[in-house]
Amino acid sequence: MIPQLQSLLGASNVLTAREDLIPYGFDGTAALKQLPRAVVFPRDAAEISAVLKLALEHRAPVVTRGSGTGLSGGSVPVAGCLVLCVLRMDRILELDEKNLTLLTETGVITQKIFETADAAGLFYPPDPGSMKISTIGGNVAENSGGLRGLKYGVTRDYVMGLEVVLADGSICWLGNKCVKDVAGYNLRDLFIGSEGTLGVITKVLLKLLPKPAARQTLLATYAQMDAAAETVSAIIAAKIIPCTLEFLDRKTIRCVEDFAHVGLPLDAEAVLLIETDGHPAAVADEIAKIEEIARAHGATNVRRARDAAEAAQLALARRSAFSALARVKPTTILEDATVPRSELAKMIRFIQEVGARHRLDIATFGHFGDGNLHPTFLTDERDTAEMHRVELAMKEIFEETLRLGGTITGEHGVGLAKKGFLKQQLGHESYALLKAIKHTLDPEGILNPGKIFDVSEHPTPNIEHPTPNETR
Repeated sequence: MIPQLQSLLGASNVLTAREDLIPYGFDGTAALKQLPRAVVFPRDAAEISAVLKLALEHRAPVVTRGSGTGLSGGSVPVAGCLVLCVLRMDRILELDEKNLTLLTETGVITQKIFETADAAGLFYPPDPGSMKISTIGGNVAENSGGLRGLKYGVTRDYVMGLEVVLADGSICWLGNKCVKDVAGYNLRDLFIGSEGTLGVITKVLLKLLPKPAARQTLLATYAQMDAAAETVSAIIAAKIIPCTLEFLDRKTIRCVEDFAHVGLPLDAEAVLLIETDGHPAAVADEIAKIEEIARAHGATNVRRARDAAEAAQLALARRSAFSALARVKPTTILEDATVPRSELAKMIRFIQEVGARHRLDIATFGHFGDGNLHPTFLTDERDTAEMHRVELAMKEIFEETLRLGGTITGEHGVGLAKKGFLKQQLGHESYALLKAIKHTLDPEGILNPGKIFDVSEHPTPNIEHPTPNETR
């Protein structure tokens, strides 16, 4: 198969040497590694179609990859697979200001899409924490969220159309620029969040919004976690939907301040970072009400950004949380669990109790406004006993998440890391429906096998087993 790939794509677009494969043997998920058989760099849908036809002929598994920033193992290779890397498909094809859309190839970095829209006075809202390095194709495949999710939603809410290559090499276009379209099944949405298991996304048509005219940022400090959670509920009950409503716990505050030096209070139990945007008069009214609500619900201090520079500094406090925590221990496992807002304080206390009981270092931050928490394990994957305790703690956290009516993932996806909990969340019949869709679109099971489901639950490709030093 390798000579055929080299003939098809050019030898420089096919990597097979071990030292070249190593950087593609893992993604952003800690402790998951596997060398692929080869890495290929297609330049368009036609080349991807040819690659998939060849892979199907050889029954070789294919794992699609962008920048490899995923946090659930979604782009970690399987043994004997081809990694299909879309980073060379990096062109923005059209900015349509009349229809407020942007057409892009999937290897474009998310930040570039935001900046392109911004330069035209437009706004692309989804802002995953990895947006400076993640690709839009990866965002669509994982249905990424971000800090602005409370008000503006997630990636799915901005995808109007997709070009997708199916497992048999068929090239499909799904969607259009129409605001209304109810013709047939909504196949476009089927591929959003499918984690590369149903097809390879090659182009994306995105919806843009007018740029908000004003924004204001506020930092509220709390001595008690419950007071911070009650503030969030009170803001929503007052019919105010901030652009962002973020939370850092005590451990995260200390790590972020040591890392970024933004003036966070080291004696706080929790801080809320709140941003509102829109018409200047509406923003002024909302931020005043939010400040009043925060003080009424026990905020020990409320700091309103004086200007855009200070607002950016406060936002840095939240955006640097993962980087700050990653300095503490050799291995940082950033998890993702979402509960109803009413259960936030209870869930955070449970995470703290689990950490203490299992003798683990766990920091928690996240999107308080939409109930999305990121319990972050600071550990060392070389410590086998501690990693076992991490696994036990994660199991308890996800089981409690489901007990409280939550979901095992709000934005990171299922991938390898959480597939053991998916059936528990969905129930037997819904889980069977997912498998039926997978089997219909990928009957040979060559697309990202082992993600979302175990390989044994769908047809198994002809996978070569790795040697011991190639996997762990």
